[in-house]
Amino acid sequence: QVESLYPRPGWVELDPEVLWSQFIGVIKEAVQAAGLHMRQIAGLGISTQRGTFITWHKRTGKPFHNFISWQDLRSAELVNSWNKSLLLKVIHIIFTVLHFLTGNDRYLAPSFLTFSTHQTSMKLSWVFKNIHEAEEAAKKNNCCFGTVDTWLLYRLTKGSVYATDYSNASSTGIFEPFMKCWNPTLCNLLSIPMSIYPPVKDTSFNFGSTDSEIFGVPIPIMAVVADQQSAMFGECCFCPGDVKLTMGTGGFWNVNTGEHLFASRRSLYPLIGWKIGEEVVYLTEGSISDIGTAIKWAQDIGLFTNIDETAEMAQSIADSQGVCFIPGLQVSGCDPYLCASFMGLKPSTNRNHLVRAMLESVAFRNKLLYDIIAKKVHIPLRTIRADGGVSNNSFVMQMTSDLINKKIEKPANADMSSLGAAFLAGLASGFWTDKEQLKKLRRIEAVFEPQKDSEEYKPAMDAWLQAMKHSPHW
Repeated sequence: QVESLYPRPGWVELDPEVLWSQFIGVIKEAVQAAGLHMRQIAGLGISTQRGTFITWHKRTGKPFHNFISWQDLRSAELVNSWNKSLLLKVIHIIFTVLHFLTGNDRYLAPSFLTFSTHQTSMKLSWVFKNIHEAEEAAKKNNCCFGTVDTWLLYRLTKGSVYATDYSNASSTGIFEPFMKCWNPTLCNLLSIPMSIYPPVKDTSFNFGSTDSEIFGVPIPIMAVVADQQSAMFGECCFCPGDVKLTMGTGGFWNVNTGEHLFASRRSLYPLIGWKIGEEVVYLTEGSISDIGTAIKWAQDIGLFTNIDETAEMAQSIADSQGVCFIPGLQVSGCDPYLCASFMGLKPSTNRNHLVRAMLESVAFRNKLLYDIIAKKVHIPLRTIRADGGVSNNSFVMQMTSDLINKKIEKPANADMSSLGAAFLAGLASGFWTDKEQLKKLRRIEAVFEPQKDSEEYKPAMDAWLQAMKHSPHW
């Protein structure tokens, strides 16, 4: 885990050299721990955090700035300005008319386009407005843009490979998933030069080999994939209607929509899951900020010693005694200035109530997002599989199962992103021949089935929803 840097309030960065050295260190440690030698590695699969990016000089390889994290808020003023602009209202009208006339879903998403601080596009626009060196290099076709995967590929091959894959590209918000290309309309709108973007390759693909000086031998790089899409692949959610719920730093609900790309509607976002040869699999995603971050904060201030205690603490009391936790320690797409808070504190409130309120807020947000998915995604939902560190919390898992009235499977290994990258690399290198072989490797540790009627949670959820209404723009 690379430690974040906070050079100014709201800014969140990662040092590219620290990220690079830790990445190489993790690979070497993993190979050593497995009792292997580098020459025995058939291929490398890379799964990386999405939405975090860097720009650098094409000729020298020198970065113009640190990695700007997906959590970064420096574009908040730009976001607010754009969302209130007359131009955006005109765009909404034009695309609403186009969608009405053509019925083409390609025009649906722009018809209610709003910007958020989550999006790479607004932060990238900020870079070209504020970092003169990047702007000048772009004018001379000397500026490279890359999410974490592209930077690592570039460094691993000592500059000989400059590329990304479809899963990472579609996660930036600058890539047009319908046309499968970088979006020239959006780039013109935000004054982002089109020359900066890397070529986009298949997810399971031979990207080239690492420079032999790095590991002592060249190792083929056989897959590059964004973390949520990788977790989806690791969970073997290969069929339309399969659902993956990742609860880590944030929460992500992903639905496999097969060959159909559902346009973005109310809290949902269309993505390319992966591209393998002719096969392109699309996903619809809904996200929740502030899950693992909030739990870690609670641990840091001494609400509990070990995260494993939290489920027991929450189960030790009948309810949160009216205490509600409002998330907001991270970035909110709708309200970048939102602060986290507890509401309903009383003299009798103790640590257990606070911890239960925090865990309940995760389950309540899971319920809200699931209801949107069930209503808006017009395909039957099949299996629901959970992963990520918070999926180890039995209280959150059981309450989520109760609220959505669905069975949820939890795998034996909660870190699905790395497994998905390994699966994709193994397919590209011929270690596995098809996805049916991967399904046989799945191991389920626990299955959570509904035990309570969701109506039993209604008073607590109504109180939480009321508290949420009082929190915006605090």
